[in-house]
Amino acid sequence: MTTVTSPLAGRAIGLAAVPDPVFAGAMVGPGMAIDPVRERSEAVAPVDGVIVSLHPHAFVVVDADGHGVLTHLGIDTVQLNGEGFELLVNKGDTVTRGQGIVRWDPSAVETAGKSPVCPIVALEATADSLGDLCEDGEVRAGDTLFSWK
Repeated sequence: MTTVTSPLAGRAIGLAAVPDPVFAGAMVGPGMAIDPVRERSEAVAPVDGVIVSLHPHAFVVVDADGHGVLTHLGIDTVQLNGEGFELLVNKGDTVTRGQGIVRWDPSAVETAGKSPVCPIVALEATADSLGDLCEDGEVRAGDTLFSWK
């Protein structure tokens, strides 16, 4: 069982509320999203594992059970070409839950005309393999978002 914790502080929302049809339709995978607090912060690792994909706007950590968790910082933020994002680790690094991965500013993303909402997705998972989804209310970085069998 993998416990996925929030990489950000903000308000938990369901994937269906994400302003992007690919994430909202769970085409990438099941999960949920965080509407982040509008202040400069670090997105942290949601699980212990290895960074297998790393971009300024998104990263994937795979844990010891082979579960990959995607954290996508905002919607359409790839169009910002990394501006306003600072990588704190490298692809291939082993990280621990709560370790800073990317420093960014959700309010700057919003100012640039993009949504700062952050999908947190269980890659290659089925919706029924996730339990205890936290899809409502305020969360702090490190709070449990969902479990993954």
